[in-house]
Amino acid sequence: MNERGKAVTDQGIPRSVSQQEINDVAINQSGEWLALGAAKLGQLLVWEWQSESYILKQQGHFDAMNDLVYSREGNRLVTAADDGRVKVWDIQSGFCVVTFTEHSSGVTACEFAQRGNVLFTASLDGSVRAWDLIRYRNFRTFSAPARLSFSSLAVDPSGDVVCAGSLDSFNIHIWAVQTGQLLDQLAGHEGPVSSLSFTPSGALVSGSWDHTVRIWNVFDRTQTSEALQLQADITDIAVRPDSKQIAVSTLDGQLTFWSVAEGTQSASLDGRRDVSGGRKLTDRRTAATMAGTKNFNCLSYSADGSSIIAGGNSKYLCLYDVLSGSLMKKYTVSVNLSLQGTQEYLNSRNLTEAGPAGLLDNGDEPAYLEGRRLPGSKRGDPSSRRAQPEVRVTAVAFSPTGRAFCAASTEGLLLYSLDRDLQFDPFELDVDITRASTLKAIEAGQHLRALIMGFRLNEQDLLKRIFDAITLTEIDRLVKQLPTNYLAGLIRFVAQTTDASPHLERNLRWIETLLSTHGRHMKDNMPAFAQELRVAQKAVGTIQADLARIADENVYLLDYVLSQPGGEVDGSRATLANGFHDAEGQ
Repeated sequence: MNERGKAVTDQGIPRSVSQQEINDVAINQSGEWLALGAAKLGQLLVWEWQSESYILKQQGHFDAMNDLVYSREGNRLVTAADDGRVKVWDIQSGFCVVTFTEHSSGVTACEFAQRGNVLFTASLDGSVRAWDLIRYRNFRTFSAPARLSFSSLAVDPSGDVVCAGSLDSFNIHIWAVQTGQLLDQLAGHEGPVSSLSFTPSGALVSGSWDHTVRIWNVFDRTQTSEALQLQADITDIAVRPDSKQIAVSTLDGQLTFWSVAEGTQSASLDGRRDVSGGRKLTDRRTAATMAGTKNFNCLSYSADGSSIIAGGNSKYLCLYDVLSGSLMKKYTVSVNLSLQGTQEYLNSRNLTEAGPAGLLDNGDEPAYLEGRRLPGSKRGDPSSRRAQPEVRVTAVAFSPTGRAFCAASTEGLLLYSLDRDLQFDPFELDVDITRASTLKAIEAGQHLRALIMGFRLNEQDLLKRIFDAITLTEIDRLVKQLPTNYLAGLIRFVAQTTDASPHLERNLRWIETLLSTHGRHMKDNMPAFAQELRVAQKAVGTIQADLARIADENVYLLDYVLSQPGGEVDGSRATLANGFHDAEGQ
């Protein structure tokens, strides 16, 4: 390692492995791999020095994240940041799959199309881009007649048009996705447009600094809008998945709920006390009296619309129940004391005549700590001698499965799970249903009765024992006779078991039989089964990816084994080879 840490030496010969200086190195037990960390870029490298190749190369955003969005399947997460990069992350592995760098300035918004693997992003460089996530390329670029910096984005449910708003102009620009042409500019707001969102029914909802929220009928010939008047600047808008309600956060810390059909306010709550907290070194007042942290900047509804998550320029995330308006849980995104805004109280001993002691340059710190800045942090004031990043939440999003949500904060991308592994959560329980009676039903071969009793007791170890006792020949009969009120629980249990069970055929047989037997019922009651079906789809996708990887890694070995003379077993070997080639093609 050289003095600046930019290269690794092999027998005295320097080898450059990163564009920035390397701050930390770790070696595996065999001594073949080197793990290198570059703090300035937020980069992690695993380097094999013998072959001089990368085993792993991952890099996060090195500037503030502005927006994030889940894919429709819930297995991918997209983040957009001030560094001009758009990153696609795999939820299971936590690794970045692809990075798009075509934007020349900060990316402010990102949104998935309802159908297909198409991603849209808006940037301060004055462009809106459409990305193909199958071929990983930019296939369409949208721009306005005048140079604007777009800050908000929305895509209609059909995927035919895309809309963008700007803080430079009061109009909303609409483009056709197929041709890339500018269709229209919606005029009506008297201030910059801060937020855009389409309802699932096709109406466009826009929020502005002119204290109004407008609901537009984009596809109507007259393109009229209905204005909803509020008391302060709008910071963000969220639409409930059923299109019946919208949530609006304003600069005065209020969170209001409006009926889309009637255009009236249905409820409101004051979030100033909930979101407020944390003092900066330059604050002269306590956190309770500071106005800068007492409003929400980002909102997101849960998949069923019963909850809403909100975040702002503070260290707290607030989860509310929409029906009652009560605060269900308050999350602290960071306890890192090197960030401004994490301490509730400041020590008066650190206040000097020249100002806070933490901002004074006393020359005692080493050179590598000067001007330090965490990856994804706020830039701060360029004129200050020393700047500490401020804790804040810039974006939140619920997973389509409804089981998790994520938040983009100063310390990076945070994932939270709402699942709770309850040991005992009974369902339709009576005195005759006990663990002992369930075990007796298993021994007697009454597997349908045992399965129903197991779901009523809802003990995971007992359900697994019942599941293991059911043979392949019984699956069709049990699924046909199973009452429909146990379908959601069975689909969720099978999908969760698939991730940890080696019985591949049995798990796929369960999923196939459930979908083919009760598919019509699930389609007619889609809201009740949406979360379970997404979990099952994720499990099947994981199996497909694992099979393709195994086939790809062993295809040449299998070709060699199957090419050897085998007499009577040549036919079965050929069948096996065809099966592996089919898996590889999928």
